[in-house]
Amino acid sequence: MDTLSYKTISANKETAQKEWLLIDAEDEILGRLASATAKMLRGKNKPSFTPHADCGDNVIIINAEKVKLTGNKMDQKEYVRHSGYPGGQRITTANELMAKKPTAMVEYAVKGMLPKTRLGNAIFKNLYVYEGSEHKHEAQKPRKINLNEIK
Repeated sequence: MDTLSYKTISANKETAQKEWLLIDAEDEILGRLASATAKMLRGKNKPSFTPHADCGDNVIIINAEKVKLTGNKMDQKEYVRHSGYPGGQRITTANELMAKKPTAMVEYAVKGMLPKTRLGNAIFKNLYVYEGSEHKHEAQKPRKINLNEIK
């Protein structure tokens, strides 16, 4: 039996085959969009997935201002931050955040689904979120992904 035919090959940063993916967030639900994006960024959708390496794809999300939240989350969902001083807790609702910076809501959702390590920070840098339908990565020829076809 040929023992070399069934060896497990571990991918690393140099051998990872990264590609550029484009996701249109128009009329997509935020959580479902974020979980699919996190899987693609991490590389879990590839057969060469390696947990300790950045082997995921570069993901571009357009139309971030047209993302949807189900139920009453637009009014009730809160984003909490703290200044570090006593009484420095600041709360922003999803409506306020969407009006101020629409890309932040998508970025927060995806970042929360990535590892909280140096690897997670490096993977997050492969995400590009834009408000409108225009983006500056046409030279990379991104492949358009339809989230409804992915399981």
